[in-house]
Amino acid sequence: MNQQIYSGKLLQRSHLSADTIELAISRPRQFTFQPGQRIRLLDRFQERDYSLVNAPADRSLRLCIRLVPKGRFSTKLRAAAIGSCFEFTGPHGHFVLRPSGRPAVFVATGTGAAPFASMARAGERGFTMLHGVRSAEGLLYSDLFRTAAGAYVACISGKTSPAARMFGGRVTAYMEQKLAPGVYDFYLCGRSDMVRDVIWLIDERFPNSRVYTEIFF
Repeated sequence: MNQQIYSGKLLQRSHLSADTIELAISRPRQFTFQPGQRIRLLDRFQERDYSLVNAPADRSLRLCIRLVPKGRFSTKLRAAAIGSCFEFTGPHGHFVLRPSGRPAVFVATGTGAAPFASMARAGERGFTMLHGVRSAEGLLYSDLFRTAAGAYVACISGKTSPAARMFGGRVTAYMEQKLAPGVYDFYLCGRSDMVRDVIWLIDERFPNSRVYTEIFF
């Protein structure tokens, strides 16, 4: 089944950190999505998925892009002139909120925070957010999460000493040491090794919890 191809113009590019940018792309009038979903950018015979970080009602589409050295897509997106057109398909994915009576715990590493930013901008509140990064510079959208989350925990795994209100260690260490026993809805987004390790930990320490995953490569 062929999926509709949309087109949008690059409206704005901003730097979130030394290796991360956010792009704003004009939104086709008929395009709709749910918070947590992604679009697939097309470039001849190449394609790449990026999660949307804006709310569904916003007038533009926003993407959080990690700049990969020699990466085909990120290099092109970093250099593209304002007004450049991009083709994409979507929305893709099923990493969306499924309301229940259980508390929600969002676990992200790096740019895996992107779909959670969309959820927060859409009005989601009261969740626990664990964001694992090597240094504080990588805490993307931290102001947004501090406002929206019931508890926001920055987990700093690098050698630098974490500041106050930060946890020194990986998200798995925080879950082992600090997260209260209980039954949760876990939403995991990031690298495959983080997702794997957290799932093992959930099976051991938080039985009967639900787990939803989105892996970033």
